Amino acid sequence: METIISSKTKTVIISPERPFTIIGERINPTGRKALAREMAAGNYDRVISDALAQVAAGAHILDVNAGIPMADEPAIMAKAIQIVQSVTDVPISIDSSIVAALERGLQTYEGKALVNSVTGEDERLEAVLPLVKKYGAAVIGISNDETGISQDPDVRFSVAKKIVERAMDHGIPKEDVIIDPLVMPIGAVRYAGRQVLHILRRCREELGVNTTCGASNVSFGLPARVGINSAFLAMTIGGGLTSAITNPLEAEMKQAIMAADVLTGNDENCMNWIRANRKPAKDGAAEKGRRRRRRG
Repeated sequence: METIISSKTKTVIISPERPFTIIGERINPTGRKALAREMAAGNYDRVISDALAQVAAGAHILDVNAGIPMADEPAIMAKAIQIVQSVTDVPISIDSSIVAALERGLQTYEGKALVNSVTGEDERLEAVLPLVKKYGAAVIGISNDETGISQDPDVRFSVAKKIVERAMDHGIPKEDVIIDPLVMPIGAVRYAGRQVLHILRRCREELGVNTTCGASNVSFGLPARVGINSAFLAMTIGGGLTSAITNPLEAEMKQAIMAADVLTGNDENCMNWIRANRKPAKDGAAEKGRRRRRRG
């Protein structure tokens, strides 16, 4: 199963047979007051720096969110997408709960976008899925509906199945639906980790779709969050997760992802791991090696 996302010049394939896909989460004004003020005022300097830093740290896709209270979210979304596409070639995930903002983003975007997101409510499905089909995008389906977020993973799976089936009814192939099983805070929901692993297995075995999540949700309210997040991400990759919306600038998270790629066989000959972790040769040793090669 392969989900193809592209910019004008670059393609990313999300698949359990490929290295894990990192969706950079930083371009999001929620909880970032300075970024929200700047975007609302038409200042996108921080958006540019966040985009470049995340790509340099290994993000394959950038999530772009423009959710600022009392602001013109569709216009800000369109401008942010234009600017991000002008400074980097990675594909974009258009992230909004406002349908008009999603549409403006899709109109602006050059390539095959990822829409973040649609939930299982009938009204939401009928508002978002026609846009996904019209613009040839892929979509993240979040496994909650009118009843909220169930603590029963099988109920959450049934919502995921409904989203996949409804998308197919709209002419969207299941390869273009990525399911988010919803990660709950482990400090409040004791078996939140087990719930996600259960849903991931069923999504892989029964639906044959790719998956994603907001990995950092699992540690909300706890100390030393990065340690929990990185362990959780490695476990879920082993359980079939194929992408995540996360912060590639956190070294522990990046290392956990790279280690999981090695251990699932998706880093051929461990070359990505070796390149990232090989110690640089000392100047003397490097020069001695060059001399030996010249003599040979």
